[in-house]
Amino acid sequence: MKSEWKYMEAINQLQRLIIKNSDDYKLYEELADCYIYTWEIEKAMNSVNHALSINPISATWNYLKWFIYLSDNKIKKAIWYLEKSNSLIPNNAEVLRNLWWAYNLWGQTERWIYVLKRALNLAPKDSLIVEDLAMTLIWAWETKEGKILLKSIWKL
Repeated sequence: MKSEWKYMEAINQLQRLIIKNSDDYKLYEELADCYIYTWEIEKAMNSVNHALSINPISATWNYLKWFIYLSDNKIKKAIWYLEKSNSLIPNNAEVLRNLWWAYNLWGQTERWIYVLKRALNLAPKDSLIVEDLAMTLIWAWETKEGKILLKSIWKL
């Protein structure tokens, strides 16, 4: 349902599933993700915290918390959770791409390129990563490499 943008239906279904499976932390993580998409941030945080109480080493809840704190403009705290998620699942291109975004917001330019190149190595056909890296390289005055990447997007 999430892939069809039917978040309210997904929330209702997840709530019904939670009644039957209250110890499944993944259901709470999915619920938090839906709440994030509907901008119900407090409910998202409550769901994530409940998932944490069930499974304290989940990379997903750390990943979700980064977005929750980012939406509240708590960038350093958001980065801390995203880095924790990255340490738990170190070769996840989506986590790395979002880590790039967090470093971007924090002004950590030297980390941007490294993180995005690592993400691109993991997911070389991900056009979002290619585009982000291209624009980051151009912004950092590495225009030749950035333009080459932009041209490659049209081939993906």
